[in-house]
Formats: sequence, structure tokens, C-alpha cells
Amino acid sequence: MATLAAPVSTIKGGAFLLETRTPQEIYSPEDFTDEHRAIAKTTEEFWAKEVGPNVEAIQQGDKALAISIVKKSAQLGLTAVTAPEEYGGMEMDMVAQMVVAEALSKDGSYSGWHGAHAGIGTTPVLLWGTPAQKEKYLTKLASAELIGAYCLSEPQAGSDALAAKTRADLSADGTHYILNGQKMWITNGGGADLYTVFAKINGEKDKFTAFLVERAWPGVQPGHEEKKMGIKGSSTTAVYFDNVKVPVENVLGEIGRGHIIAFNVLNLGRLKLGPFAVGGSKNVLAISIKYAKERQAFGQPIANFGLMQHKIAEMAIKTFAAESMTYRVVGDIENNLKGWSWKSENAANTYLKAVEEFAAECSYIKVFASETLDYVVDEGVQIHGGYGYHQDYAVERAYRDSRINRIFEGTSEINRLLATGTLLKRALRGQLPLVAAVKALQAELMAPPTLTAGALSAAEEENRMAANAKKLALLCLGAAYQRFMDKVEKEQEVMAGITDIAMNAFAIESVSLRAQKLVALGKGEMAAAMSAVFCREAMDLCEQTAKVVLSACAEGDTLRIMLASVKRLAKYEPANSIGLRRQIAEKLIAAEKYVL
Repeated sequence: MATLAAPVSTIKGGAFLLETRTPQEIYSPEDFTDEHRAIAKTTEEFWAKEVGPNVEAIQQGDKALAISIVKKSAQLGLTAVTAPEEYGGMEMDMVAQMVVAEALSKDGSYSGWHGAHAGIGTTPVLLWGTPAQKEKYLTKLASAELIGAYCLSEPQAGSDALAAKTRADLSADGTHYILNGQKMWITNGGGADLYTVFAKINGEKDKFTAFLVERAWPGVQPGHEEKKMGIKGSSTTAVYFDNVKVPVENVLGEIGRGHIIAFNVLNLGRLKLGPFAVGGSKNVLAISIKYAKERQAFGQPIANFGLMQHKIAEMAIKTFAAESMTYRVVGDIENNLKGWSWKSENAANTYLKAVEEFAAECSYIKVFASETLDYVVDEGVQIHGGYGYHQDYAVERAYRDSRINRIFEGTSEINRLLATGTLLKRALRGQLPLVAAVKALQAELMAPPTLTAGALSAAEEENRMAANAKKLALLCLGAAYQRFMDKVEKEQEVMAGITDIAMNAFAIESVSLRAQKLVALGKGEMAAAMSAVFCREAMDLCEQTAKVVLSACAEGDTLRIMLASVKRLAKYEPANSIGLRRQIAEKLIAAEKYVL
């Protein structure tokens, strides 16, 4: 398993708002083992040999080719990285799974096929399947003999999954369920052999249940391929179920506990979106740098121009932040799985609890990483100019492919509500001492500010910004709850704003600590420059969002006092961001890729 350089006691989700970490206590790519680097290399070689040369054919909708490549990847173990060896898996840790995801992210269509199969198509059986179900299905999913898909969404039930209309009725003899309904937007829908289908037994909401359904059974019918904006080479269809007989032994998990499967699988999917977005961002950055060096304007490459260098540097800075956040969360989960294995008692439950503990952070990853990729592809098109708008250039496809990520795995809006909602629920249950932290902060802000003796080092200044960004989140959280009480979750703009502040606080700390780690390793010049720019930009976002949130929670003198606290907390020593971006861009342009 992945381990922190300086392991801490069990980490609590959301506790980053209340605690301080050291560079050695956060996991990052610098902590990869030789095994992680080996599987990264294997996956990159597989991409270069099998996927890259076939991207255009996959884009044209050649499902058979895409599936054949997934099957080839299975021969290398890439479809079952974390699955137990007894079922054909590699039984590696979560870091390895993320490393593979990042290496397969250069094309949205193929990564859709592979990611849906190896992720949401396989995970339900892996974590909730009975021994008989695993023997029958997991072994074949691991080898890609069966291609998997996940059927949750419906025409009128997207983010509100429990509004599903699909129903399952027990037969008179009690041997099977009769499944009827329609699922929508199913990735791999047109090529899958096994569907995890969610339905309400007898139409009852409290009997929302998951079923394993084989495509070959009578009454199962995928719809036509949807005409999508992007990821055109992936398969996305409706799937129809007309009086499908599902044996009772194909109930997955417990009756009435389908929501547990649905929501936990989504947590994992949100986390995995991180490396997919990071890998995609690195790829577009490399493509854009190469083009900027080749494209001549006014007698020189456009890569020489300041505004192009600004874009290149900012693309890399945001990618660095998304990467740092993602692997930090993966490390936190792994830290809570110390000593765990598939042979442990209640192994699946332990694994799930470790992931669910960081549900809020998984939502941060989904939101931040998907928006990072959107930024990167948008600037990639801009660097290409008119050619970026032409389908002959890879950046045009990447631009269209990126857009789905803000919808996948629960929309970014839903995740902004879930993240803060999760922390509030834990606070009210006494699992996370946010109330005490808010009271302590209020007392601190009433006291005169303490004067700093002498100038702070770069690391000290960024650590102070991280601490103050967390305080801004706590200040807004306390003000919102005081104003709206138990109705605060209905104030969506306020909830989303608090999430943005907390998410950026998490990002500032993750970036700063990783940069400090790299500096200690003697290779932190680029990371330190990126951190200097990012932390200040993110603090500005926190400050502006805090003003908006607090203005909805207070007025008059109370608001003025709160805004004075915001100004005090958001203060920082400026940096020469123009010079730092030029410094970053020069190294990226020389390397023609993302480097640290």
C-alpha cells in the first residue's frame, strides 16, 4: 500500500480545516515506489503501441476495435489493478490505479471505454459481490471477457438518483425479479456484456436495490448511440429493460441498500476523475507548447511572447495544483488502510469506509480537476488560434471531450453542495469539531492582531495563507449556520461558495506543502515558483467568495466587522507573478512538456 513518508494517526475527512500538516505528512507523486513507476511506464508503452495509432478509428465509432484494445490492456492487468489476485487482479494499491488512469487519459473516448469498464463497471462486483458473484463475473471483468457498464441515470433521474422509475417485482415463485424500465447516458452501453442496474423493488423508494444484469438475457436492449458534443468514440446509449428475468442470486448487496453502492461508487469515480483530468491537462499542455514553438508570427515563434508564456505557465500551475490535491487525497485514504488487504475481515467495508471518509475531498477533486482541464483545453485552443478550431488538430477534440467532466460523476453543482453538506452533517453528529473551531476563530478575530517579527520566508508565508484560507472557510461556515440554521443546505449559492473557499484552502495547502517537499529534495525551483503564483491567486478567490457569502449572511455593523476580518485574513505579501510565470514557461518550453 502507499504510505506517507511520516505516517500520521488515522486522518479524518474534513480535518484539514482544523489541523496543520507537514510536507512529509502529505502523499505526492514524489513518493511513488518503483512498482508505481513501472506500471506507469507499462501503461504509457501500451498507450503508444495500442491506443495512439487507433485513436482516429475509435473516434469514428469502431466499438469492436475499442473493445479489443480494452481486452489487450487486460492482458497486462490494467483493467483490474486493485482486484484480488484470486479473481485475476493485480492486487495493487489505489495509487497504482490512479497512475494507470492518468496514463490512459490522452484521449477522452478510449479513456471512457477503459475507465467505465475498470471503474464503475467492475467496482460494484468487486466491493459488494458475493463469492459466487465474484467467481462468475469478477474474473471475467478482470480479463475483459465481459465488458461492464453502470446503469444509474434515467431520463428524469440524474443527480436525483432516488427519483428512478425502473422497478423490479419478485416473481410468484420467488426465483427471480421482473425488471422493467429505462436507463439513460450509459457509458459503454452499446458494448457492455454486464450491467449494474439500479431499480426499486415493487416501486418502493426504500427498496432501491442494485442488480447484476446480463445483456444476453431476453428483454435487455441497448438504444442507439447518442450524438454527443465530445468523447464521440465512446459508447453512450440508453438501455431498456422489458420484463427481464433477473435471478434472485443476482441481487447485488442488500435489498434497499442500492444507494450505498451508488454513492460510494460515485465517490471513487470523483477521485479517479482527478488523474484523468491531470493526464489530459499534461497532454494538451505538451501539444500546445510544441505548436507555440513551431508557429511563427512577427518573425519569431509565438512561444517567445509574454502572453503565450503566461498561458503556458498558468496551464502548468493549475495542473500542478490538481495533481497535488489528487494524490494527497489518495495518500490520506491509503493512510487509513494501513495493514489492510483483501484477506482482512470485512475487507470491502473497511475499504469503503476509508473512501467515504473523504467524500468531501473527493468532491473537491471532481470540481477542481474538471475545471482545471476545462481551463487548459480552452487556453490550448487559444494558443493554436484558428487552427485550434479545426478538427484536424488534437486540441479541438480535447476541448470538446473535456466538457463532460463537469457533468460526469455528479455535476459540479451537486458536488459543491455535497462537499459542504457532508462537513455540516459530520459536525452536527459530533464527528468533526467544526463548532469548536468556529468559536475559537471568533475569539481570535476579536483579539488584536499579533505582529510578525521580521519577514517570513516563502514557505512560512504560504503556510500562513493556507491557515488563513481555512479560517475564511470556517468564518463563512459559522456565519451561514448562524444566519440560516438547519435550513442552510437550501441556500445553494452560500453552500457552493463555502465549498469553493474550503476547496481552494485545501489546494493552497496541498500545493505549498508539496513545493516544500520538493525544495527539501533539491528539485523544487519550479514547484516553488508555481506555488508562489498559485497560492496568491487562490487566496484572491477565497477573499472575493467570502465577501459574497458573508453579504448573504449578515448586514450592517455585523457585516462590516466580518468583512474587516476577511481583509485581515486574506492579506499576503505580493510576488512578481509575471516574472515567475516567465521563469516557469521558459522551462516548460525547453522541455516541451509538463516538468517540475
